[in-house]
Amino acid sequence: MTIWLLGLVLLLSLAGLGYRQGAIRVAFSLLGILVGALLAAPLGRLLKPVFLSIGVKNPMLIWALGPVVVFVLISALFKVAALTAHQKADVHYKYHAGELRLVLWERLNRRLGLCLGLLNGTLYLLLISMVIYSFGYWTVQLATAETDPGSVRFINRLGRDLEGSGLNKAAAAIDPMPPAYFQGADLAGLIFNNSLLEARLARYPAFLSLAERPEFQDLANDQAFTEMRLKQAAIRDVLDYPKVQTILQNRDLLQTIWSTLIPDLKDLRTFLETGQSPKYDAERILGRWNFDVNAALILLRRTKPNMTSTEMKNYKRFFLATYAKTSFVAATDHQAILKNVPRVMTPAGGAPATDLEARPGQWQGAGGKYLITFPSGSGEAAASVEGDRLTLTGPTLGQGLAFTREN
Repeated sequence: MTIWLLGLVLLLSLAGLGYRQGAIRVAFSLLGILVGALLAAPLGRLLKPVFLSIGVKNPMLIWALGPVVVFVLISALFKVAALTAHQKADVHYKYHAGELRLVLWERLNRRLGLCLGLLNGTLYLLLISMVIYSFGYWTVQLATAETDPGSVRFINRLGRDLEGSGLNKAAAAIDPMPPAYFQGADLAGLIFNNSLLEARLARYPAFLSLAERPEFQDLANDQAFTEMRLKQAAIRDVLDYPKVQTILQNRDLLQTIWSTLIPDLKDLRTFLETGQSPKYDAERILGRWNFDVNAALILLRRTKPNMTSTEMKNYKRFFLATYAKTSFVAATDHQAILKNVPRVMTPAGGAPATDLEARPGQWQGAGGKYLITFPSGSGEAAASVEGDRLTLTGPTLGQGLAFTREN
């Protein structure tokens, strides 16, 4: 109903304005609408440095303001040109064409202006519908009912009315936004409405390196943020959270996230829904691996078949106390990191090791057999993957380490 009222108001008002202004001015306005709509997006991107220089930092606001400013400026230029052309025609018919031709011209000018005004109203309705469709595609999926601001609820209402009127099909046909824009909205809605999927998101192979950054580690360990997400807080509250703002205000980090996300939108959607990645599952080492005490003891028994039960108990006590937080991460950019591993890899009377370190490195190989290179003087390690089990062996890894894939 809202969209039909908006369309009626636009058509009636612009038809009346066209009748009053005449065909010349309305025709120039029509050209301004068409040219502005075509150039708004490409020229709007050029205004990004201008907005940044005046203190506008919100990326969404910068993205939205650029095309609007360009469209308004182009329309204004055409209206100035229209006024000049209209005045020349008006002077000609008033002072040089005679009374009969003046009367005929004024009648034609008004009636043709009315028709062109209706056309302008139709174009404006389509452009407004396109804007509602673009914004509503995101806001409807991220809606949280009464907790949303009034402006967001209004956009959501317009979006639903647009779909009910059928104009959403016309808006989608002329919408210049790339498919990635709508795929990103679908992903955002899926994650926002299923907070438990955030854990799976952090395990997506392409995001493993990003997840190790301190900004995301800090956010993941924030209990208050976790509780807020579990309570389905409004998207405004989520975006305003200080640690989220730290990420949003880091333009380089946002660019890194976007460049990482764009090539994998479809694969990420599949991973979130099924836990399987058609693109990355073939590379067995990719993922986050947690230390497995029982598997480590089996590996140790193979290397020391004559070990006594007392020694086995000491090792088990050592593993449980020392390797509780040990993990291994292998990312798609061939980065690898062995986290929370003790400097001393053998037990001293079963006493736990407290001197833990992280060993960043790089992996190479395929087919379940890999070589991990630690450039920090920690040597190399051979990695073997069988199903959901990974073993690391090397001169600096003592008896060797065993891991289970995090699910």
